Amino acid sequence: MTGGSGHRAVAVGGGTGLPKVLTCLLDMGFETSAVVTMADDGGSSGALRRELGVLPPGDARNCLVAMADADLPISQLFQYRFAAGGTLGGHSLGNLMIAALADIEGGFPEGLDAASAMLGARGRVLPSTLEDVVLTAHDVDGGLVVGQAAVATSPTPISWVAYTCACRPAAYPPALEALRAADVVVIGPGSLYTSILPNFLVDGMQEALAAVPGTVVYVCNVANQRGETIGMDAADHLVALQEHGLAGAVDVVLVHDSEGHPVGGEAEAVFAGPAVVERMRERGVRVVRADLADPADPRHHDALRLASALREVV
Repeated sequence: MTGGSGHRAVAVGGGTGLPKVLTCLLDMGFETSAVVTMADDGGSSGALRRELGVLPPGDARNCLVAMADADLPISQLFQYRFAAGGTLGGHSLGNLMIAALADIEGGFPEGLDAASAMLGARGRVLPSTLEDVVLTAHDVDGGLVVGQAAVATSPTPISWVAYTCACRPAAYPPALEALRAADVVVIGPGSLYTSILPNFLVDGMQEALAAVPGTVVYVCNVANQRGETIGMDAADHLVALQEHGLAGAVDVVLVHDSEGHPVGGEAEAVFAGPAVVERMRERGVRVVRADLADPADPRHHDALRLASALREVV
């Protein structure tokens, strides 16, 4: 499958990794949408959730800017962050603008669409849910961790995540529709337990992913996150996805070749040697290894290398 008019792609996740995937898919010619988690409760997004009751705008903002012309003044304004100190300290101007647009337009999705129009974004950003969700987790020692920011900074690796509500939060219907119509779905890269899996804890998202008519690709992180996924290899990442309801849904796993191209520095690479690759294949997926790390920051993917690898698999 190659990109082009009429071919639809959806990227699912959150955090800083998803914007790179969106840029890749758009440059390949796909009609592209992003489905982002609404679990974020840290930083500027968390403050706006607590003070204004708005859904967290940070991940959505990053995706919108990625789908716009980064050199335009409006894009730079959306990414402007006030210096620490004072009531605005640490806030992104784009987060404040999305919060204002959500109020003006009568809803968070409508606010995102208005922001997209302002930026001239080439795709659409869809929240996975419109409910005020709270993420919880159990660490490997059995301890309970409450809140996305707390899970992300847990000193002990995480083994399981869920929402505090007794039933699954309702999905945002356009997000389900986008998945069901997709020729390609790319999951990640991003924080496994706090950016990726929260999307699939939403009612209907697992089923929608299983019904995707096209190819589902999981882009595994280059490096583990201290606390959240420390000590996990690439197969462990896949197992976590499958045990949280995605068994049989992922077709291809894209991993960094940690043997041929060591990550180096203080980062712990997500190991993907031959034995690990074989474990993944035994779980029913195709595995593609490539040099994906950014030479300037080997904890993250290099955009051009990622684009080349995605072209190969989709």
